[in-house]
Amino acid sequence: MIFAVLAVMLTCCGTKTTQSGLNPEKFKANVNGSETELYRLYNGNGMEVCLTNYGARIVSIMVPDREGIMRDVVLGFDNINDYVNTDNNFGAVVGRYANRIDKGRFSIDGIDYQLPVNNFGHCLHGGINGWDRKVWEGNLVGHNEVTFTYLSPDGDENFPGNVTAKVKYVLTDDNEIKISYSATTDKPTIVNMSNHSYFNLSGEPGTDILDHILAINADDFTPIDSTFMTFNEIRKVEGTAFDFTKPKTIGRDIDENDVQLGNGLGYDHNFVLNNNRNISILALLATCPATGITLEIYTDAPGIQFYSGNFLDGSLKGKKGIVYNKRSAFAAETQYYPNSPNSIDWPSPVLRPQDTYNHNAIFRFSVTD
Repeated sequence: MIFAVLAVMLTCCGTKTTQSGLNPEKFKANVNGSETELYRLYNGNGMEVCLTNYGARIVSIMVPDREGIMRDVVLGFDNINDYVNTDNNFGAVVGRYANRIDKGRFSIDGIDYQLPVNNFGHCLHGGINGWDRKVWEGNLVGHNEVTFTYLSPDGDENFPGNVTAKVKYVLTDDNEIKISYSATTDKPTIVNMSNHSYFNLSGEPGTDILDHILAINADDFTPIDSTFMTFNEIRKVEGTAFDFTKPKTIGRDIDENDVQLGNGLGYDHNFVLNNNRNISILALLATCPATGITLEIYTDAPGIQFYSGNFLDGSLKGKKGIVYNKRSAFAAETQYYPNSPNSIDWPSPVLRPQDTYNHNAIFRFSVTD
């Protein structure tokens, strides 16, 4: 009992600095009438994950490199004010609908809905005040599990239905972060939750990720137009810069004269996974040659958005005052395909009162020689 109490005291909002150098006191604030906190998870291998209930975000992930040196492999800030006062999705749970909806419009059962447009004329990541900008209720369980809950009211960013959303993070002794998303509603709506962590597996976010070796288990992707919107097409990756079925560096083809790379300013595309929504089959693998740190992603979602950090432009300073320059990180968001509410042939994100939205992802860390 004494050990359990001490573990909780050290894990949530203690006065000691975390392994990643975060001061929990800098994450205590009142945001729109709700209190924010920092939560610390750890396992028996020395791995540490810090999160905040503002946006149910991952703030830091400390993992060992091939020499046993612990490195923080995600971008973020070292205080709550920077998360609140800058336009960012670092580490956040995005929703009610992750990714883009064409012109912010969709229909359910013959009823039309118009969402806010906040990205090139489309609704991105739930609108202007999506779930990444909400304070969730946090519930810490021991030293390795935390659940965040948010009640999204009917009409939140013009989405229909009162939705209760939950996301659970579990850090295992296999150096896995297991993320479980769930949601229920009292009215037909759409839900597509994802985590928007930005990874740099070198642990040096002042450098780019173009040398990272990437493989994606996807024979197809969804092309986009110049406003980053999909147009209800699935295209083969074979013979294109989007073929990651065999490992290659992220930077090998990124500057090719390719219309899709031009539209995305690099990679900012949804890949149609081959795993038939089987979470036991690898979806994505990334490795930093310098550190040996490797990330494997598994999911039961139908797609994964791979983003090569094209909009990072040096205007933001993150943890330890490091400037985040272009392509200093990548994101890999497990999800329904973009604009799925308007694409009847694609897996449907519609959630009805009698059903429960469930989506799971596993981020497994290891090292290679």
